[in-house]
Amino acid sequence: MDNSTETLFFLQGLNETMSTKHAYFAVTLLAYLFTILVNLTLIVTIILEKTLQDPMFIFLCSLCVNGLFGACTLYPKILVDLLSDFSVTSYAACLSQMLAVYTYIICEVNTLTVMAYDRYIAICKPLNYHSIITPQKVMKLVLITWLLSACESAFAMGLVARLPLCGFSIDKIYCTVWAVVKLSCVDTIINNIYGTAFSVFHFLQIILILISYVNIVKASMRSQEDRNKFMQTCLPHLISLTNFTVAVLFDLMYARYGSSTRLQALSNFMSLEYLVIPPILNPLIYGLKMNQIRRRIFRSCSQKTDVLK
Repeated sequence: MDNSTETLFFLQGLNETMSTKHAYFAVTLLAYLFTILVNLTLIVTIILEKTLQDPMFIFLCSLCVNGLFGACTLYPKILVDLLSDFSVTSYAACLSQMLAVYTYIICEVNTLTVMAYDRYIAICKPLNYHSIITPQKVMKLVLITWLLSACESAFAMGLVARLPLCGFSIDKIYCTVWAVVKLSCVDTIINNIYGTAFSVFHFLQIILILISYVNIVKASMRSQEDRNKFMQTCLPHLISLTNFTVAVLFDLMYARYGSSTRLQALSNFMSLEYLVIPPILNPLIYGLKMNQIRRRIFRSCSQKTDVLK
């Protein structure tokens, strides 16, 4: 098959929801709007409040920007599909969505890694924190996080784009690399090798984060202040990391070894989970757990209420 913009893929993931598509549309739209609201609230709060210009909050702002990016790669297409009789996407649109989704996934892992590094220095080496985590280094880390994520995803899409395809049906709600690779007419060993290296590298990142947290927990036992710092800044990070890692690992393992006909509903849920839950969960748990952000948001809300009165 010639991979051109005229090639159309049929997404099968929403077939079971067509009888109640209007209810799903309403829920999906509300989730999308709520995701935009909570992330923009945190982003704007951090940007406007000068007391929230510490590295930790800048990394959190980057995490929320990535959450918005991830939501915008998923929700609009699903909303359109829920109003249509068939879920169809062009070859070019499919590649673009895969590029955006995998950039989001990689950037999420990279940002969580950088945030773990920041917390490790803050708690384990507090006297050297400001000499190690300088404003220039913060900007470099944020920039490198996004550039590496985009480059890694672009290379993966290049490997997919070179494959001739012999099928049109994708058993997912949105386009994924493994679903498209399975449609290839030729051997995909290069894609498999890259995918394995990709998975191992980012799994090692997770291991490094966990090792850093072993040291953070040990260091936080030194004083009540360190324990409070751990509960306020590290616990939300661990929740975000655990939720995201479990969902991605399940989807990755199911895509490689799972059946395309069994547990379809569970597969759909887990493939959506890391695109839907983290963008909502991250700003909520950080906003509620971190006193500086919570106080600033509540103060802004009270000021707006006074103005309306």
